[in-house]
Amino acid sequence: MLHDPNHLYIFDTTLRDGEQVPGCQLTTKEKVDIAIDLEELGVDVIEAGFPVSSPGDFQSVVEISKVVDDVIVCALTRANKNDIEVAADSLKFAKRPRIHTGIGASDTHILYKFNSNREEILERAVEAVKYAKKFVEDVEFYAEDAGRADVEYLARMIEAVIAAGATVVNIPDTNGYCLPDQYGAKIRFLKENVKNIDQAIISAHCHNDLGLATANSIAAIQNGARQIECTINGIGERAGNTSLEEVAMILKVHNQSLFNLSTRINSKLFTYISQKVSSMMNMPVQPNKAIVGRNAFAHSSGIHQDGFLKHRENYEIINPEDVGLEEAGIILTARSGRHALKHHLHRLGYQVDKETLNTAYSAFLELADGKKDLNDEDLKGLMEKVEGQKL
Repeated sequence: MLHDPNHLYIFDTTLRDGEQVPGCQLTTKEKVDIAIDLEELGVDVIEAGFPVSSPGDFQSVVEISKVVDDVIVCALTRANKNDIEVAADSLKFAKRPRIHTGIGASDTHILYKFNSNREEILERAVEAVKYAKKFVEDVEFYAEDAGRADVEYLARMIEAVIAAGATVVNIPDTNGYCLPDQYGAKIRFLKENVKNIDQAIISAHCHNDLGLATANSIAAIQNGARQIECTINGIGERAGNTSLEEVAMILKVHNQSLFNLSTRINSKLFTYISQKVSSMMNMPVQPNKAIVGRNAFAHSSGIHQDGFLKHRENYEIINPEDVGLEEAGIILTARSGRHALKHHLHRLGYQVDKETLNTAYSAFLELADGKKDLNDEDLKGLMEKVEGQKL
C-alpha cells in the first residue's frame, strides 16, 4: 500500500469504539447516515464495526460498504480465523476494504488475558495477518495495550506483522496510561528500530483515561505516526478516545510551523456533525469541550470581551466560521464590561451616548447579579426603564 508521508490519515472509529458506550447504540440506518456525513467530512478510514460481535454490527458494515465510495471501510476482528472470515464477508461490497486484526502486546495482557507467553502471541499475531491478507490487500494490525508493552518486544511484533503483510500498524494506548513524551518515544523507537517500518503506516489509537488522548496523538504525529484513530466529540469507552476535531484543528492552527501535513478534513462541518452525533447517541457534549463545546467560542469576562471586541485574535486562535459557527458569543454576565453591553445594545438597534451607557450599565449590573444569563428581552426591558427615566 503506497502512502503519502506528508498526509495525515484520519481513521474515524465513532461507529465502532465510539459506539461501545453503554446506552449509545445506533441502528444500522443511523450508522449509515453518520458514515455518509463522515465521508463528506473528509475522513480517510471509517471503522464501521466489529462484525462477529452481533448480527447488527455485521449488517452495519455491509450497508456502510454499499454507500461510501472514496473512503476505506474497516472491520475489526480478534486474532482468530472465524472473526477474520466474518469480517471479510461483511466487507464484500466495500470498494476499499480493510481488516483490522490484532492481539495484546503487553505482558499484562499476554499473561492475564491470554494465559500465554510472548512467543506464542507473536505466532498468533503473524498468523492472523497472513490469514486476513488472503481476503483483502489492506490489513491493519493492532498491538493492544502497546502503551504498557515492553518496547523491544513490541518492535519484534511490529516487524513480524509487517513482514506478514500488514499495511498499517496500530500502537494503541489502550488504557490511556502513557504520558505524551513516553508515547512519542515509543513511536520514535519503532520508527528507528523496526527495519521494515517504511512498508507500513504507523497509527496512534489513544484513550483519554488521564485526559491525555489528544496530547498523546500529537506526540505520535511529531515522532512519525501518520494515521490517527479518533472519534467525533472524543466519545468512546470509559473516558473516551482522541477527539477528531481537536487533532484536526491543532494541525490547522500549527501546521505551517510544526507539522506540514495535509488532511482531507473540511472543518466547517464540525459543529453540524458534533451536534448530530451527540443527539443520535444521546451523549451531551460538555459545554467547555474544545472546538465543539457550547462555550468554546463564548466570552464572558469583561477584560476578555473588551480585548476580543477590539481585535478578535487577542482571545481567539480559531475563527468560529472555520468549525461551522456563524460567530463567537459575547455572553452577558455580571463580569461583563461596558464594551460588551454597548456591543449588544448596538446589535439591538440602540445608539447610546456615554451618559446613557453609564446609566444602563449600573442597571445592567444590578440585573446581572440576580440572573445568570441575560437575553435580548432583558436588555430591551432594561433600556425601556433607562429611557423612561430620561423623559
